[in-house]
Amino acid sequence: MTEPWMIDEPAHAGPEHLDAAFVAGYDRKQGYPDPAEDLASFEAHGLDGTSAVVDLAAGSGHFALAAARRFGHVTAVDISPAMIAFLRERAAAARLANLDCVRAGFISYDHSGPPADGVYTRNALHQLPDFWKAVALDRIARMLRPGGVLRLRDLIYDFRPAEAARVFQGWFEHAATDPADGYTAEDYAEHIRTEFSTYRWLLEPMLAVTGFEIVTAEFSGRLYGAYTCVKS
Repeated sequence: MTEPWMIDEPAHAGPEHLDAAFVAGYDRKQGYPDPAEDLASFEAHGLDGTSAVVDLAAGSGHFALAAARRFGHVTAVDISPAMIAFLRERAAAARLANLDCVRAGFISYDHSGPPADGVYTRNALHQLPDFWKAVALDRIARMLRPGGVLRLRDLIYDFRPAEAARVFQGWFEHAATDPADGYTAEDYAEHIRTEFSTYRWLLEPMLAVTGFEIVTAEFSGRLYGAYTCVKS
């Protein structure tokens, strides 16, 4: 897609994700998330060793590497050259011949070959304004087969606007104090000011209109959502 009105995805990725030094410490800052629950969600919907999965905004590949050991083929997509270089090194070291790494974003990734059986994305859709979230979700739906599974995790606001100050204050109080160990209150405040996390009651209609049925939606702290959706 090359229209002049298209979004500049690298500009919305966050400058830290383009920084090789940040990428090197990314897993630690993320808290080494365990992909087991996400893998189990895909498997519960029938994905197996023959299935093709796309990991959009794959980051350092924590999910993609684990998925490549379970599923037939994994395509790890990320807009950051530093992230993709890091992930390619990890994939090569693990000798995972069924893991491809592609530098692209939600909007610029062109899926080739048969439709995917599953799409995974974690902590990245919030980088897009809501108009572009809907475009991204539509593109995800079109790359999936009917009955294909979308597993979506992100910072999503499950509260009314009038509750924002109270919810955010509680969030800040539980933040990390050392930025090397996790996200600090300053990081969270920067996220709120400059990124595009949306309300649950705005995201869920986007999922519906782009052709997804929400199977499960689980929230933590009224700030973080995990969705399993099936393409209708």
